[in-house]
Amino acid sequence: MVRDRITPEGERFYAMLRELAGKEVRIGFQAGEATDENGVDMCDIAAWNELGTANIPARPFLRQSADEHQDEIKAFSARAAKEMIHGGTAEQCLDKIGVKMKGIVQKTIRDGDFVPNAPSTVRRKGSSKPLIDTGRMRQSVNYHIKPKGGR
Repeated sequence: MVRDRITPEGERFYAMLRELAGKEVRIGFQAGEATDENGVDMCDIAAWNELGTANIPARPFLRQSADEHQDEIKAFSARAAKEMIHGGTAEQCLDKIGVKMKGIVQKTIRDGDFVPNAPSTVRRKGSSKPLIDTGRMRQSVNYHIKPKGGR
């Protein structure tokens, strides 16, 4: 009977795949990390804008980011995972994906096609461009690498 053995490099690669399978990258806003000038949590402000309220129309910048860039995200993620073959780590792979997604979300906030601001908002902030006032929400987009399914 012939038995093949996995090389140390193969063992390392399989260990990284197991690590990668147990983690996820979360893009968006984490409660308690940033506030606006009035002390309102950016996580709340982002949710109100993403989903809408009685007074604010939905401007789904997170969903739009994922939906409109789905193929780009998949291709980028595949390239980042392949870099593990050449000595990268699972953490580096997920970090690259996080940076890429953060950029996509920030670009969508800046350039997305959303319902324009109401005339009263335009008078207050001087622009019909939604989601951009001080730039604080866009700057607060972040990512975290967490255990899959964890909090």
